[in-house]
Amino acid sequence: MVTGPAGVPANLVRVRCVVVAVLVPVAVMASAGCSHSGRSEDAGADIGKISALRASFGPRFTITEVAPAGIDPRVLAGQKLPEGMRFSPEGCGRFASGQLVPAGTEGNMAAVSAEGEGNRYIVIAVETNEPVPVVDPGTQCRKVSFDGGSVRGTVEVVDVPKIEGAQTIGVHRVVQTVVDGKARTGEVYNYSAHFGDYQVIVAANPLVLPDKPPAPVNTQRARDLLIAGVNAIRN
Repeated sequence: MVTGPAGVPANLVRVRCVVVAVLVPVAVMASAGCSHSGRSEDAGADIGKISALRASFGPRFTITEVAPAGIDPRVLAGQKLPEGMRFSPEGCGRFASGQLVPAGTEGNMAAVSAEGEGNRYIVIAVETNEPVPVVDPGTQCRKVSFDGGSVRGTVEVVDVPKIEGAQTIGVHRVVQTVVDGKARTGEVYNYSAHFGDYQVIVAANPLVLPDKPPAPVNTQRARDLLIAGVNAIRN
């Protein structure tokens, strides 16, 4: 199984340029029924406090931190699917190939990544110069398949915690492709919460380990990290 580039970010772009590269550019979507306006107290949120989440991982995890710095578009712009993709249902291409933040968005980000127990978790806190627009996938686009050339896959809305004062969504993305004549499959779960000018994004995917099958993603842990991340950066 292939999940994406394997380097660790210098500034988390290598945040495994990864998960947010081919597999997780969908955090700007919000699920129906989870819409709430941001709270006034969120104006003083501190994205640097996302580092507190490292304490939730035990000694079996390898931790990487990225201190607050300007938004790196290589991480948050996502990666477009190849041209000529066909989407089913039709009209759901925007959801299937969404991006984490619109091009040109300014602000800062901080992150923590952890690898262990067969999984990789990346938690990114983002502060933007203005609220990122949120798109509702609606009832028609909660599960979208796509194919074109040597690439095919699915994007599906999954359960996500409700968080007071935030819009949340969970997305499971699977991408299948052919590399050197061999079929490769990668998957990632992406959870996000939007509140005011802030976002917390959690990406979780299986690690590629020699001579071992990919471990199931611990989605409960990923969902818990979303809640913990929002609580950490809020005052």
